[in-house]
Amino acid sequence: MQSSPMVFQSPATFHPESGLWSAEEVEQLLSLPFMELVYRAAEIHRQFFDPTKVQLSTLVSIKTGGCPEDCGYCPQSVHHDTPVENQPMMTVEEVIAAARAAKANGAGRFCMGAAWRGPKDADLEATLAMVREVKALGLETCATFGLLRDGQAEKLKAAGLDYYNHNLDTAPEKYADIIQTREYEDRLDTLGKVRGAGLSVCCGGIVGMNETRTDRAGLIAQLANLDPQPESVPINSLVKVSGTPLEGAEPLDWTEFVRTVAVARLTMPRSFIRLSAGRREMPEAMQALCFLAGANSIFYGDKLLTTGNPEVDADRTLMAKLDLSPF
Repeated sequence: MQSSPMVFQSPATFHPESGLWSAEEVEQLLSLPFMELVYRAAEIHRQFFDPTKVQLSTLVSIKTGGCPEDCGYCPQSVHHDTPVENQPMMTVEEVIAAARAAKANGAGRFCMGAAWRGPKDADLEATLAMVREVKALGLETCATFGLLRDGQAEKLKAAGLDYYNHNLDTAPEKYADIIQTREYEDRLDTLGKVRGAGLSVCCGGIVGMNETRTDRAGLIAQLANLDPQPESVPINSLVKVSGTPLEGAEPLDWTEFVRTVAVARLTMPRSFIRLSAGRREMPEAMQALCFLAGANSIFYGDKLLTTGNPEVDADRTLMAKLDLSPF
């Protein structure tokens, strides 16, 4: 006897009844049949974006190493014995040269990262000229400098910053397993300061840190329930670095990463979903499925802060194969 076909809700009408996403609702999405989930996410993606376009961002570490935080994934922490050494801040001239090179390679956004718990006022002042000069090149500007104090987001906004990145990393229930030197509320407080200053928010997380699917659902629910939702959502795959507590983390099956991208698209339909750390280890076919499932932004350039990234030529080749072009 032939079984009846499965019937799925139209993506155009799918939304949480309460207006907020519960972790349970998100986990139900993550548990959909894989091909149906990717199809559903692809349909949503086409309602809000041109599926042939990808936003290109370049990330540069302007201050590497010596971070006092103990994030279990990070080779820049002073708590971990890793190959990354404490280095002085880049000069304005060095940052401008890196930004010019990024623009020449096709990047539209230039992101500056610093290994601080949060910037001291003197540190912040040193970055404002960098923001102004990068903005003057015609690039979108983004910064990730850690926890912000009152008034600092406003200074960055006045200098021309467009986006501030501050990731939630993982679900609230998982957070203490990854970081002990700050609280989840600290991150939410900084995001509130960023929004209050009128900056756009770049906020995502990391998968592959021995978390469960329930934990991944909790992360996505937190992101999707930010009001307003983040304009950019980086989805990072853990890059295991020798000397960090997570160097021995269990490998995450590639389908779980694609599922995470698809559900991020379903729950945050207007956000840019960015394939971020770990992409160098992803086969081309896996990346293609991520783009189909709604990813439409990548970090572009051969290095992300301290870990590797696909080379520019490799990304150009992949985009040509997939008939993708920059926004």
